Amino acid sequence: MARDLSPDNAREPDRGAPDARTIADRIRETEREVRAAEVARTSLAAERPKQTPRPAIHFVDGRAVLYDRAQGYRLTEPQIRTISELGKFRVVASYDLGQYAYQGEREMAEKDIEYLVARGLARKGVFDGPENTHRELVTLTRRGHRLLRANVLVPHDQAVYHGFVKPKDANHDADLYRLYQKEAARIESEGGKNVRVILDYELKRKINRDVARFGNEARPEIAARHGLRVVHNKIPVPDLRIEYETTDGNIARVNLELVTEHYRGRSIAEKVRAGFRLFTPHGESDHLRRVLEQQELTAEILSL
Repeated sequence: MARDLSPDNAREPDRGAPDARTIADRIRETEREVRAAEVARTSLAAERPKQTPRPAIHFVDGRAVLYDRAQGYRLTEPQIRTISELGKFRVVASYDLGQYAYQGEREMAEKDIEYLVARGLARKGVFDGPENTHRELVTLTRRGHRLLRANVLVPHDQAVYHGFVKPKDANHDADLYRLYQKEAARIESEGGKNVRVILDYELKRKINRDVARFGNEARPEIAARHGLRVVHNKIPVPDLRIEYETTDGNIARVNLELVTEHYRGRSIAEKVRAGFRLFTPHGESDHLRRVLEQQELTAEILSL
């Protein structure tokens, strides 16, 4: 049987009852907290494969035999290092390999590249460079990629790539190796170690996966989870991220963007607001400064 309100109850003021707007705000806040907790449960650490010790590589007369399935390859230490560098960055200029991986011994680098190409582990391509010059770039083949993974030449949590995917972007992608060298030298001079390279391919894949799983409304939590920011309802992704261990044992990261004269003002503004460190090819910094002035933004501009 239904109970009627007593006169006393009817006269009681309803001062503590929240209005509809307050209730809606509380519901939205609860939903945000639930989303954040759910995103956080799928931690970044859980994504990383369990580390296994790298098999020892034994050199005899300056060469080691590495196997991909039943096929063995006799490789020198610099050749093995070149395979690792190509895997981490996908595309590297032959000149830059000689400059950095071979400490300026470009003739040795050229011979090693030819050796890897002849054995089907690497592939060369000539692309149009700046000012109508031709530029030789190098990438791993599928076979080279398998050899790298089979012999654990890089840590398990380091993504590796092979092949020229977008020829029109090849020069820009190759410049990221030079960008990395400049920033890694700064990090190591400050005591950083155990440097890990993360290209935009890897970050975009993880972000798109999380958006598909948690929905667009969880973008702020997803961005925070990956060390990024939401700008104009989007999550800008850097060209290159470097993660490293600081002198006090903490994990730090720096997001890098290589901005060229082809970038539009709005795109540059998003990168600045996202907190990326901006680099520009030699001779293009003045153009970038003019664009930033038009956008009423200030940012440090570093040159390659």
